[in-house]
Amino acid sequence: MNPATFENSPFLNACRLKKNTRVPVWFLRQAGRYMAAYRQLRSRHSLLEMVKDPQLAAEVTLQPVQAFGVDAAIIFADILPPLETLGFQLEFVQGEGPLIRNPIREASDLKKLKDPDVKKGLGFTFEAIRKVRQELAPRGVPLIGFAGAPFTLASYAIEGGSSKDKALTKTWMRRETAAWGVLMESLARLTAEYLTAQVEAGAQAVQLFDSWVGELSPEDYRAYVAPYSHQVLSAVAKLGVPVLHFGTGTAGFLEDLRDAGGDVIGLDWRVDPAQAAQRLGPRVAVQGNLDPTLLLAPWEVLKGAADRLLDALADRPGFIFNVGHGLGQTTPEDNVARLVEHVHARRLV
Repeated sequence: MNPATFENSPFLNACRLKKNTRVPVWFLRQAGRYMAAYRQLRSRHSLLEMVKDPQLAAEVTLQPVQAFGVDAAIIFADILPPLETLGFQLEFVQGEGPLIRNPIREASDLKKLKDPDVKKGLGFTFEAIRKVRQELAPRGVPLIGFAGAPFTLASYAIEGGSSKDKALTKTWMRRETAAWGVLMESLARLTAEYLTAQVEAGAQAVQLFDSWVGELSPEDYRAYVAPYSHQVLSAVAKLGVPVLHFGTGTAGFLEDLRDAGGDVIGLDWRVDPAQAAQRLGPRVAVQGNLDPTLLLAPWEVLKGAADRLLDALADRPGFIFNVGHGLGQTTPEDNVARLVEHVHARRLV
């Protein structure tokens, strides 16, 4: 593999619908709490400390590449620090997860938002990307950057943290329609600028995460979300790197997700992969969609599920093996290693 051009990267080839000799594999949340090496670092540092320290972020990013031989790295970061550049006060609370201390509740709250300085406010991630690229170059392993999509960021900004039904967000977007447009436009510009800066720092692909978009009906997705996701994705598409677009609970509007943009559409495990790929058509690559809890199962069960997914999609141009959401913190490392080896053993004609 040529580390300078990455011409033979199975991951990048799949993103571009090029022929591969084997199926590429990487995992959502592949760098994280299930790894003993990560937990050792986490015992000494908070999550935000690790995200905002380029050396630590680079170290964590590299851990699964070194341990398992996955076909792509994804920068260790979090989707929420970009909100800090707008003036939101972000905190991670033990047992509660992320909290926004000054959420938006009224249209007038938008006047308090700052004009973001992305390169200054998020420079730690760009520096981490540069460090990781230096380490990955000899291996020929590409690096993925990522960002949260405008809807998911808006949901955190309005809810103030995690929410089961996103009731505040959905009520607000319908009641304050004009203000919703202003907020989403602001988040779309921020996200496009953030992803652009990641590519400039060295990311060779980027993924837009719309983790909460599955709470919406197809009609609401088209009316309130798709135009802003499209704004981000079309801006990043001009940079010449593959763009991945992923959301959970999107079975009801996969075609709309595709039409919003992206070279690769990520699938969660709630859809039949072959049917989903047929719905999406041949012009986009497909990533997914193993249920991550299957990695807690006995190997024969996990192997059978992996084989069914490979049988369904391995021969399709542009298939990337992945889980349908992030790996859980109790995932056995041995199962991750064994699964990567098993996927790599599937040869393509």
